[in-house]
Amino acid sequence: MNILMVLTSHDQLGDTGRKTGFWLEEFAAPYYAFLEAGAKITVASPKGGQPPLDPKSDEPSFQTEQTQRFKADPAAQAVLAETVPLASVWPEDYDAVFYPGGHGPLWDLAEDKDSIAIIESLSRAGRPVAFVCHAPGVLRHVKAADGTPLVQGRKVTGFKNSEEDGVGLTTIVPFLVEDVLKQNGGLYSSGPDWSSYVVQDGLLITGQNPGSSLETAAVLIKTLRMAKVA
Repeated sequence: MNILMVLTSHDQLGDTGRKTGFWLEEFAAPYYAFLEAGAKITVASPKGGQPPLDPKSDEPSFQTEQTQRFKADPAAQAVLAETVPLASVWPEDYDAVFYPGGHGPLWDLAEDKDSIAIIESLSRAGRPVAFVCHAPGVLRHVKAADGTPLVQGRKVTGFKNSEEDGVGLTTIVPFLVEDVLKQNGGLYSSGPDWSSYVVQDGLLITGQNPGSSLETAAVLIKTLRMAKVA
């Protein structure tokens, strides 16, 4: 089971002068779930190298068992420090792709041609694609084989407008994940704010927020095992 994880390279939170990036829990929880399932993991980002960590996700109140494990794991930190450039990735080498969120992807991965091509290639090859929290926003320009939005007519979730409002960034982000999924014809649904909520529509898997990270990874692993990839 070869899984590609794609992280943002964007570290600026709009014009606020504050930093952003990927959300630690959304990387750490799936990373260890994939490792324990016996997967080979490749981590990529648009620029390659060390991706920016959203400093907010590193605060004590957002730590979990998996983030603490990551902080004590030099091997995992080395993998993160040496992400491969997205342009060097061959989609056919992977059985699935997983996108952690954080606000960063809304600026770079949502518009990145390599990212779009990877998702389209894997999806059209009948391989699962999974996204959590803000990462479903990277599907903004992704098309199905017939040229329609990949999410059109499909069940999806992602970071809720009320959750974005709760963190005070509604007017800062370039677009709202919930809105863009609906605008592209996605059949959006959600659970209570900050609760784990995951939606699967065939080989498209989406999770609502950071707390959905582990469940989203578990659904992806189950899907791969059912396909007898593991």
